[in-house]
Amino acid sequence: MTAAPDARSALRAATTPDHERVDAAFGAFDLTTREGYAAFLLGQAHAFLPIEAAIVAADPRDLLPDWPARRRGERLREDLSALGFPAPPTGDWAPFRHRADILGAIYVLEGSRLGGRMLARSVPADLPRSFIDTSDSVRWRYLIEVLDKLLVTDDQHTLAIDAARRAFALFEAGALRQKRTKAFG
Repeated sequence: MTAAPDARSALRAATTPDHERVDAAFGAFDLTTREGYAAFLLGQAHAFLPIEAAIVAADPRDLLPDWPARRRGERLREDLSALGFPAPPTGDWAPFRHRADILGAIYVLEGSRLGGRMLARSVPADLPRSFIDTSDSVRWRYLIEVLDKLLVTDDQHTLAIDAARRAFALFEAGALRQKRTKAFG
């Protein structure tokens, strides 16, 4: 009998195809131009803002005490405003019913923070980067510890994975929406 994978491994393995689709969708944006970067941020906002709002409504501080410091929605709105674009409406994200699905969604948002570090290198220095240039490996490691401590059953893994997949799907839809507007630089 083999041991069940830890939460991070289970999430990563189950959502790799979702993650790859999102990376491919956002990879079409030219971050070296103002227009392409703005389109990228708008695509991010269509997913990030409703997911973060739902997490805030669930108040995950009992799971992740540093959650308020992890929030980046306002940074995203500020970067869009500096580029001359209003943030899209927050939209709806189904309320969370379990601690595990909150953590699955946070896993995706925090993973996007890690990816932002590499993407920020492509963005010209004169453009606002406070949303994507906020990587924090210490906080990522702490999140992984929390996931592994609180998500220990197969049912918890399933709930977290389902929430992460829904989050990835919303990010992919946000990117595709911006591509359809032909405003991706």
